[in-house]
Amino acid sequence: ALETDPRTFVFGEDVSFGGVFRCTTGLADRFGKSRVFNTPLCEQGIVGFGIGLAAMGNRAIAEIQFADYIFPAFDQIVNEAAKFRYRSGNQFNCGGLTIRAPYGAVGHGGHYHSQSPEAFFCHVPGIKVVIPRSPQQAKGLLLSCIRDPNPVVFFEPKWLYRLAVEEVPEHDYMLPLSKAEVIREGSDITLVGWGAQLSIMEQACIDAEKDGISCELIDLKTLIPWDKETVEASVRKTGRLLS
Repeated sequence: ALETDPRTFVFGEDVSFGGVFRCTTGLADRFGKSRVFNTPLCEQGIVGFGIGLAAMGNRAIAEIQFADYIFPAFDQIVNEAAKFRYRSGNQFNCGGLTIRAPYGAVGHGGHYHSQSPEAFFCHVPGIKVVIPRSPQQAKGLLLSCIRDPNPVVFFEPKWLYRLAVEEVPEHDYMLPLSKAEVIREGSDITLVGWGAQLSIMEQACIDAEKDGISCELIDLKTLIPWDKETVEASVRKTGRLLS
């Protein structure tokens, strides 16, 4: 995204030296400290700044260091970013805003570093919520989020940072938002999930198959606005839904 659009900026706590999960390693050296830079420890300020930057026609990629700390920015996301276009009668928007945040448990994070707060944001018209299940999905979905004309909250399953291994194309590619994927076909029950839980659900499908239960597994990918048609088509076939 930084390579293809000079209006793209990445910022957040400690991002200039790579961030705590090293997701932005080397970017400041490559693209300059005016485009990849640290911010104060103020999540409300990070998102508020991102809204202003996006409103001026830029691509603002704001990192919240841990999803647990997104709550100080809740007002900015829900009452400002999500409503920006609507309240101005479509005269202005902050559609170039993407908020990245590592989420979920890692086994030793405790109550301030292991939360999964995506459900809060799934009730907010005006933003999109996206969660990838793997490295290949993460790249394609994140690029789509950055280039989407709407503000997006992009949650990254933190335990996949080190454990997930997958062939990821080096070229620039995008995966469609609001399009679920049937990653395992079945006939008895539909399972719907997202993010890190997909690998556990996949194993559950394998275990259920030993007992003669055929599971259809769907990765929602975009939680809002979600792909209702794909889920409905599956449930019409199986007659049962577990999510």
